[in-house]
Amino acid sequence: MRSMAASVLLAGLSLAVPYWSAASDQPKGPQRVERSADQKDDSSAAQPAHADAQAKASTRTVSVPLYTPPLRGAPEGRLRGGSRGTGRDPLVLTVLAPDHRGLTVHEQPSLYWFVSSGTSLPVELTLTDPRAAQPVLETSIPGPVEPGMHRMRLADYGVRLAVGVVYRWYVAVVPDESRRSRDILAGGTIERVESGEELPAKLAQAGEGDVPFLYAEAGLWYDALAAISDLIEAAPHDPALRRQRASLLAQVGLGEISNYLLL
Repeated sequence: MRSMAASVLLAGLSLAVPYWSAASDQPKGPQRVERSADQKDDSSAAQPAHADAQAKASTRTVSVPLYTPPLRGAPEGRLRGGSRGTGRDPLVLTVLAPDHRGLTVHEQPSLYWFVSSGTSLPVELTLTDPRAAQPVLETSIPGPVEPGMHRMRLADYGVRLAVGVVYRWYVAVVPDESRRSRDILAGGTIERVESGEELPAKLAQAGEGDVPFLYAEAGLWYDALAAISDLIEAAPHDPALRRQRASLLAQVGLGEISNYLLL
């Protein structure tokens, strides 16, 4: 684990820590963007009735959360995921975090990461506090690890975030324990902020489906992603919810990942 901490420290130097301030003017209701599920094909002048019905169904719109990043300085916040392999399906690892400092109002939020293909290699998860010499959390997930989106609940490890501290977190696939320079590494930043008075009041009156929208417009990335993911876990076959999450990911430069999660 000491070697992992060393590699994390080196990787952390590549992350610029931006200066944040919360957006001062928030809309009173959750912002929604209407987007078409698919592109409509107008190449044929006349279509049979059933084909026309299918075309109309394919162009139905779905409301998606509109993420409003907090005001910030330098854009870097995500250590771009690495990849390994030369075949058709190389292993790609990335954290589901924005390219700037991601925010949360929760003391024990969830962190999400993605791996493109299954692996039997061990995966290490690390959370660091700039005020501490040692990682706040350092744990290993033995293989095999399934492909797709994964969740790390800080509550499962008894970890609590302090307000105003910029934590860095990392996921590493470890091909060789003796040569940590070969790690496939991805990372992001997270800061816990105060929720203020307005947001809790809105959440108290909101329906379950409005919660991701409220978090997104408030600039709370981790909370918006967790809220929509919770809805998907409760209704895994709802395509509208998956499109909402895909749109949210695409808004922070994770479009390729969002397309995978639509499958």
